[in-house]
Amino acid sequence: MGVPAIDAQLGLRGREQELAALERVLATARSGTSAVLVLRGEAGIGKTALLDHTAARATGFRTTAVAGVEAEMELPFASLHQLCAPLLCRIDGLPGPQRDALSVAFGLREGAAPNRFLVGLAVLSLLAGAAEERPLACFVDDAQWLDGGSRQVLAFVARRLMAEAVALVLAVREPDDDRELAGLPELAVKGLSEPDARALLASAVRVPLDPVVRDRIVAEAHGNPMVLLHLPSTLTPSELAGGFWLPGRRAAAGHVESAFHQRFLTLPRDSRRLLLTAAAEPTGDVALLWRAAAAQGIPADAACPAEASELVEFGATVRFPHPLARSAVYRRTPAPERRAAHHALAEATDPRLDPDRRAWHRAHAAARPDESVALDLERSACRAQGRGGAAAAAAFLRQAVELTPDPARRAGRALAAAQAAIDAGGVDRARTLLATAETGPLDALQRARAERLRARLEFSQVRGSDAPRLLLDAARRLAPLDVSLARDTLLEAVGAAIFAGGLSEGPGLREVAQEARAAPAPPVPRTLDALLDSVAALVLDGFAASVDALGDALFRVRQELRSGAAGADGDRRWLWLACPVTPEPLALELWNDDAWCELASGAVCIARAGGSLAVLPMALSYQACFHVHAGEFDTAQALIDEAAAISEATGSVPMMYTSLLLAAWRGEESRALELIEHHIREVGDRGEGRALGLAEYSTAVLYNGLGRYDAALQAAARACRYEDLGFLGWTLSELIEAAARSGRPEAAATALERLAERTRACGTEWALGTEACARALLSGDDHAADALYQDAIEHLERCRIAVQLARARLLYGEWLRRRNRRQEARAQLRAAHEVFSRIKADGFAERAHRELLATGETVRKRALGTADRYRLTSQEAQIAVLAREGHTNSEIAAQLFISPRTVEWHLGNVFTKLGVSGRRQLRTALSPAGTATGQWV
Repeated sequence: MGVPAIDAQLGLRGREQELAALERVLATARSGTSAVLVLRGEAGIGKTALLDHTAARATGFRTTAVAGVEAEMELPFASLHQLCAPLLCRIDGLPGPQRDALSVAFGLREGAAPNRFLVGLAVLSLLAGAAEERPLACFVDDAQWLDGGSRQVLAFVARRLMAEAVALVLAVREPDDDRELAGLPELAVKGLSEPDARALLASAVRVPLDPVVRDRIVAEAHGNPMVLLHLPSTLTPSELAGGFWLPGRRAAAGHVESAFHQRFLTLPRDSRRLLLTAAAEPTGDVALLWRAAAAQGIPADAACPAEASELVEFGATVRFPHPLARSAVYRRTPAPERRAAHHALAEATDPRLDPDRRAWHRAHAAARPDESVALDLERSACRAQGRGGAAAAAAFLRQAVELTPDPARRAGRALAAAQAAIDAGGVDRARTLLATAETGPLDALQRARAERLRARLEFSQVRGSDAPRLLLDAARRLAPLDVSLARDTLLEAVGAAIFAGGLSEGPGLREVAQEARAAPAPPVPRTLDALLDSVAALVLDGFAASVDALGDALFRVRQELRSGAAGADGDRRWLWLACPVTPEPLALELWNDDAWCELASGAVCIARAGGSLAVLPMALSYQACFHVHAGEFDTAQALIDEAAAISEATGSVPMMYTSLLLAAWRGEESRALELIEHHIREVGDRGEGRALGLAEYSTAVLYNGLGRYDAALQAAARACRYEDLGFLGWTLSELIEAAARSGRPEAAATALERLAERTRACGTEWALGTEACARALLSGDDHAADALYQDAIEHLERCRIAVQLARARLLYGEWLRRRNRRQEARAQLRAAHEVFSRIKADGFAERAHRELLATGETVRKRALGTADRYRLTSQEAQIAVLAREGHTNSEIAAQLFISPRTVEWHLGNVFTKLGVSGRRQLRTALSPAGTATGQWV
């Protein structure tokens, strides 16, 4: 039985709340401000009807829409291309880098893998530009079936739309693991109430309906409009009227799909073949469909019955009224008929203009392994990788494996597919592909590579734990076969051992370092090899003996950064990805603040330029950590927020390290402890011992700031049990202060010996100032202590580590006050108090405040007034600084990944808050010194 044509408005019965929310989205965009909304609900709940209704209501808007197609999820940027297609006439107006990146992503031209951030920014600019003419409404249906690249870019854009007249509405099926869309404004589309469900059912069924049948349909539908509208089509009139129906326990989607399929079966054979071909071709290309139909001998008049069934619409594009209609046609048709449709589509697809889609259709048309098809898929994987589609590359390679007849080639391709799957984050698929590879005739090098991939899989899931042993075993197997790859693996093993720290279940850092030292020399030494050798020397020979090697490795990294030479041989990947064996921790080991600043900024630039969403949060965290130590807390917070947003968008584990440290420096005891405890639980489960050390170090900073020295000493002592790369020296400094103030001079003296070994060998201003301050704390000679404090301040004034300079002044002021040298004490304490108050290091500021009171000085705590209420937000501050430095709105937008219109909107707020009328006045209203220390931000 078929269902009579139903007014689309019937499906919107009981949707007043949803319609009002969507109307607000349109109204907001009409007013010139962007609005984003994610509709969530089960299949058939009415999301598509709501999107169609909203599109019809978007009077005065330019509209563009796309629906995700499950079969197309492996084609990179395919859905994004369809959404942007009506706007591509504006592509030539984009800045050159954005235009090139988008052109490569959409296959409009060939080129290297595009910067994923530039693709996102290009789409943002495209939408913003179109919205300048009239408001723009973008509708995305079935977002759960968007390809990975499209989904990631749309999530990126959705989080950055602000001052553009753009409405973006996405519908996603629940349940769905859509971490990219998490955090966006959303609306849950629930089932209809029972009265509305009964009314909808009554309006849809035009034959007598038995009350028992009606109640069973309403009960089983659970308020799902599509089930209510289409489930009756599976019943005969006698079942509907007589009550002789016994409903099964099929899911709502199954009922709806069955109804569509029954309608499909009533069509003539040629119409069914045409519909099947349309269902197998996800782009909706009408010309392609008719070429494929002609190849199968399907006549043109086959379209009339298909359209009359309301299963498909033939217009400028081919459109199914609902994804379940497409699914009913495709999935329930026998495999031989599906293969015939794909074969015709492959033959109809131009191999020069669209080789990847042709290869995809050929793969689905293959009934048995075929080397020519597998080779085409392998080539498509290379092109997909070049376009930045790692997941698509993995998918093409996986299909190539299945269609490769030769066992040896199949094993080799499975190995390559496993590597691609790891890069794409497909851990489960990578394991399956590795198992496939290992059952084939691999040679010795391939087996060693497989072992390395298994070790990398372990490390990707649980940083630390057993990963050091697995990577070390793989390096040993690779050593006689590929020296460079063996050394790459050893560096991975060193990184895994550093991450594992004291929680390692296998060989520790020393054992891995010994293996690295014994490894064959590389044929051509690389910066990567210098990094490996210097870390091995640090572990095995001690700091003093390795300082030259560490300095040389750091020098080479900085030279390559400045020249832009890194990257051709893969070194750049290690310079910025092999955390914690990265240059920044080496700069910290050497107490080199200039190198730290340069490398942290360089890491962010390289990650942005490379479009590496997986790496950028880590790079931003390193840069944020530098700004914490430079006393620029608000700048650090802005970077942390950006890192967190990217991690949320990509679904990766957030980098919490700098968040802990910043909360500790700010003296936010409850928040800091909550973060630290949560962090300790998480990293303990992962076996990430190094992170435990950093959590304890942060705890020591917190309690030293609050003057609770016993607690600080306990935390610092726990952190110093394992010599974690990069921050051991900081922890020793905290331990010395806490021990000295807790009456534990012996513990402080022991820590000073370990600290001095490092600071003396480095000889930087930061190192010498830190050591002098520590020695002053322990000196029993007043004259010597006085001189040491002054030396510490002089050294620290010549470096960028502002928080340590303020702490040195605080310690010196406290020491002077206890010797009744009140006038001198006040000068140091005032300077410390001013800095700590300005940057909002509240614990240390309160310490300075108490000491000033003890000198007899009256100190007013800063009251919240007009200046505080009109402080710039972190993003406003970033934009203000860039504008002050002379950057245009377009340049600022490109750097911060927002649109020029959003920059203009933020600048308007900045001018209002600072009481200026233009950019030139920013130079005086926003001084470099004031901005750097967060005076305005």
